[in-house]
Amino acid sequence: MTRPIELYYWPTPNGWKISIFLEEVELPYNVVPVDITAGDQFKPEYLEISPNNKMPAIVDPEGPDGEPISVFESGAILIYLSEKTGQFLPQLPRERYLTLQWLMFQMGFVGPMLGQAHHFRKYANEEIPYAITRYTDEATRLYIVMDERLSEAEYFAGEYSIADMAIYPWLFQHEDQGQKMEDYPNLERWFERVGSRPAVQRGMDVGADLRRTLDRGMDERIRETLFGNRRRGRK
Repeated sequence: MTRPIELYYWPTPNGWKISIFLEEVELPYNVVPVDITAGDQFKPEYLEISPNNKMPAIVDPEGPDGEPISVFESGAILIYLSEKTGQFLPQLPRERYLTLQWLMFQMGFVGPMLGQAHHFRKYANEEIPYAITRYTDEATRLYIVMDERLSEAEYFAGEYSIADMAIYPWLFQHEDQGQKMEDYPNLERWFERVGSRPAVQRGMDVGADLRRTLDRGMDERIRETLFGNRRRGRK
């Protein structure tokens, strides 16, 4: 009997990537909440699993050699789980690297840039017009790149893959990034297609009761925990 994977998780785009994958392949897993608003990500026991104090992370009790393994960084987790299950990451080199390119596009651009747009438009404790314009414009550029790609393919790597699972959660709050999905018809069709998958819906619902609405008026303790300069060994 397969022992469940421990998913260290909070309901954010990076967390959703992994819950979506696990729901798609129907691997058994247990959710271990990491309340990033309370500072759980800085606890010593969590830093042993995820030294960059970010979530998600997983612990697989049945690693590649039969022994437990922990994996942090959502992109690495997706690759690991794909290789473990043999699903959603092609084996043929050409298709495999096409998938990995779009996964790295999400990791290097979609996540960081859309995250910054979201932050300065919604969370920053003061409006900084330059930052809002800078990151909103970059979000627009990335949406155009994605729309153009999806004018020639049904999914980012041709077939549904971990690239789609990685990108979809980051577009879920497109309005907070200053975007209107109807401005990108190819991307909008893809967004609706992916969002209609039952496993995606289940993955997005994981930990829904944990999610909190935050904005510029958030509690200062939470703000410092999320956006302050706290590091390992410092408070």
